[in-house]
Amino acid sequence: MPGTSEERQPTLSESYTTVFAQEEMAGTSPERQPIPSESYATGDVLVAPRTASEVIDIIKWKTRGNLLLHLKCFKGDSLAAAQVQEVRSITRIERIGAHSHIRGLGLDDSLEPRAVSQGMVGQKMARKAAGVILQMIREGKIAGRAVLLAGQPGTGKTAIAMGLAQALGPDTPFTSMAGSEIYSLEMSKTEALTQAIRKSIGIRIKEESEIIEGEVVEVVVERAAGAGGARLGRLTLKTTDMETNYDMGTKMIDSLLKEKVYYLHVYKFDLLIYFDMAYLWYKGGSGLRGVWRPPPNLVQAGDVITIDKATGKINKLGRSFARARDYDATGQQARFVQCPEGELQKRKEVVHTVTLHEVDVINSRTHGFLALFSGDTGEIKSEIREQINAKVTEWREEGKAEMIPGVLFIDEAHMLDIECFSFLNRALESDTAPVVMMATNRGITRIRGTNYKSPHGIPLDLLDRMIIVPTAPYSQQELKEILNIRCEEEDCQMSNDALTVLTRIATETSLRYAIQLITTASLVARRRKANEVSMEDVKKVYSLFLDEHRSEQFVKEYQDEFMFNDGAGGEMAHTLKTTQ
Repeated sequence: MPGTSEERQPTLSESYTTVFAQEEMAGTSPERQPIPSESYATGDVLVAPRTASEVIDIIKWKTRGNLLLHLKCFKGDSLAAAQVQEVRSITRIERIGAHSHIRGLGLDDSLEPRAVSQGMVGQKMARKAAGVILQMIREGKIAGRAVLLAGQPGTGKTAIAMGLAQALGPDTPFTSMAGSEIYSLEMSKTEALTQAIRKSIGIRIKEESEIIEGEVVEVVVERAAGAGGARLGRLTLKTTDMETNYDMGTKMIDSLLKEKVYYLHVYKFDLLIYFDMAYLWYKGGSGLRGVWRPPPNLVQAGDVITIDKATGKINKLGRSFARARDYDATGQQARFVQCPEGELQKRKEVVHTVTLHEVDVINSRTHGFLALFSGDTGEIKSEIREQINAKVTEWREEGKAEMIPGVLFIDEAHMLDIECFSFLNRALESDTAPVVMMATNRGITRIRGTNYKSPHGIPLDLLDRMIIVPTAPYSQQELKEILNIRCEEEDCQMSNDALTVLTRIATETSLRYAIQLITTASLVARRRKANEVSMEDVKKVYSLFLDEHRSEQFVKEYQDEFMFNDGAGGEMAHTLKTTQ
């Protein structure tokens, strides 16, 4: 645009300042470059002056005993981009979903439901029933049972199932699917249900592995002169009772001395940068300082490590208490442990938890284990599953494996047809069946695939095998508590008057519609530079977005203007049909 001046981009020589820092163990190198005149020295490191708001991206490599640094500076928007890139690399990004605020069933030790706990509000009878089911699943006494959550729309059926999944923990398999997900052109309905059932059954496999556990006394890496430059290493480990030397190969040396680049941590005025192998760099005062400090993953003398003899994997447990006074100050990640006792070589029991479906995919010759990552498993032959079932039964008899019955949750269960219900009747009688939970909001309706009607759209013979848990509508106070929890989850500050109006909207329309107005009202308040959502913001978005009842009234009022309605459109269509 005319009249605006674009910020000048730095040239290549200005963007990069090359600095050589001599390592303590190396001598003077003739390749060391002269110091720029505009730079200044602080400690052992020389760097050109920069402002505190600049970000330094460090790329490092070693050349003949020198430490070569490239310091690249960004300004303005690039600072935010660099910060976002760093956060994405170390944190999990989770979107706010409809049930992301639920962390459990909200029960105490005696399985009594609390009023408001773990994101759950109300539905005390249904939550208590789910708590009894949870306890029986943990004890392994309820495998092969079916549970039906029946209630009106918006009464928390899916929320109870999600709370049950959170309460079970990560070790118990929980598979969630909708009733319409089984209809696919790539596989049959029975295959989709079979895969979902076997995803919900876990196997805990136990195996013993030999490990070496001890405190590192010395790590020596040498480069042989006559072996083509191959590296040779020696590792000395000790316990309280013994000390042993181990010769290391190339792969073990690489895993011990693996170099990692530690990206910067941006603070308000200072830059803290973890640098690989040797130094902790920080900016402050009059420049960039270098202080010797090994990074957390570098194995050195005083560390307590374990080495798996089968795989060669090295796991660092922490620092020995005997080395606690080696440094005046330690970071938060520093962990001190006791020096191991007894023998260096030990046998350790390792437990792996997998699902039956994962074992099926790995043993499927047409797809192999790569299908676990792509998701394109296709149909798996029944012969493979029978062989796997026989092998798992053999492992259970030998005590090598343990079966973990999980939960298969089918939402909108009325979308299943009569063939699926017939298959589930047979599958529930199997000895390797999980707990099948279904949720539906239908009353007496037609069973899909037949002309017969049944409660909840489920055949009577399957209903007879089910435990039915009803859910009741929420009260006005419970709706207010749920909306308050959702405001906290979506990071929305809302006034008491606005929350009262939103609760009234939820009572007259639906809870889902009121929850959807939270984000829209927050955006309207943000446009007027307000930190809190007011009652006027809620009223504005209420007038902008229609709910189900107002939309129905709108259609009835203007039905003559719509195409293919039961009014004029239907008569016109009848007239066209008679004239042809």
